[in-house]
Amino acid sequence: MKELETILSKNSFIKELNETLKNGGVIAFVTDTVWGLGCLPNSKKGVDKIYEIKGRDRSKPLILMSDKKVNLIPYVKNVPENANKLMKEYFPGALTVILEKSEKTPLYITSNKNTVGIRVPNNEFFKQLCSVIDGHVLATTSANLSNHPSSKTYNEAKQSIGEYVDIIFEDYGYTCKGIESTVVLATEENIKILRQGSIYI
Repeated sequence: MKELETILSKNSFIKELNETLKNGGVIAFVTDTVWGLGCLPNSKKGVDKIYEIKGRDRSKPLILMSDKKVNLIPYVKNVPENANKLMKEYFPGALTVILEKSEKTPLYITSNKNTVGIRVPNNEFFKQLCSVIDGHVLATTSANLSNHPSSKTYNEAKQSIGEYVDIIFEDYGYTCKGIESTVVLATEENIKILRQGSIYI
């Protein structure tokens, strides 16, 4: 923990990190589920780079992640009560909730859809990382090449996409479970599970 605090408390490093992200940089990091790739939500250059790194189909949207729910709410609108209940119970945790996007969320993140997934991972390193990033929100996807298994360790992430990202963080002992998040579409009428992950609803 001491080493982690030293890295994320260095003003010079934080400045470099934020400058990298503002210039369209992509970073790789551990979460509570699998390793992730991320860039700033308002950086089309960064989003394009994520799709290029993964060889990802542009019809598959990215999701937004943060250390706190409050940072994600401006990116969505018309949040139904059943979605609020899910977020209250499972945030932070391995749940991605898909909601109607707000004007703040660019269409290049959502693959031109009017919805966006939001999540608050329960991983101490990720939380601390987001806390020093300007805006505290990342547009994300898993840190692996498309149609390849998700990276579950630092070495797997480094081997898969390490040479293509601007910064790859070690996990500093805050490892992931290796199972993707559960993805749900929450509307006023019902909750629809789109991907079954480690949380059963």
